[in-house]
Amino acid sequence: MNITIVGRGNLGGGLAKLWRAAGHDVQELGHEGGDASEADVVVVAVPWAAIPDALGKVEGLSGKTTIDATNFVRGERPDFPSLAHQVKSIVGGPTAKAFNLNYAALHDAVAQQEQRPSMLFTSEDDAREPTERLIHDAGYEPAYGGGLENARALEEFLAVLFAYGRGFYRFWTPGSNAADA
Repeated sequence: MNITIVGRGNLGGGLAKLWRAAGHDVQELGHEGGDASEADVVVVAVPWAAIPDALGKVEGLSGKTTIDATNFVRGERPDFPSLAHQVKSIVGGPTAKAFNLNYAALHDAVAQQEQRPSMLFTSEDDAREPTERLIHDAGYEPAYGGGLENARALEEFLAVLFAYGRGFYRFWTPGSNAADA
């Protein structure tokens, strides 16, 4: 898969490393922007307040499948149901919310876990399959949290994870063998 990541910080850079190791072609764009025309999926990994400026510097975004990995931390929230909806208003393609609830600093430790950590995500139907694939290829187990209307709940769940502290989380379906996942 050809992936363009907007943001080269801990999150974007960490995901780029994992996906390259899984065999994906990854382009990382920083403050200067760039061209995402060749991307199958665009991942937005910038501070929430930088979304309009960062995406405004990227060409070839229109209609692309996009994964929003941003988090609202403090300040005045944009006038959208979620940050994923804000991203969708700019890009216009199928959109998902993922990679916002796992500590980027722990990406290097994912492969050493006895069981795959979970990755909660929400998505529109057309973004679900590529999002699940990229979650899996990063070493996590996809945990579908419904449609994009639930993206704000993922953003707000961040407070729970901050209270818990650095670590991984795991969800599984009752009756399934979590060790097999």
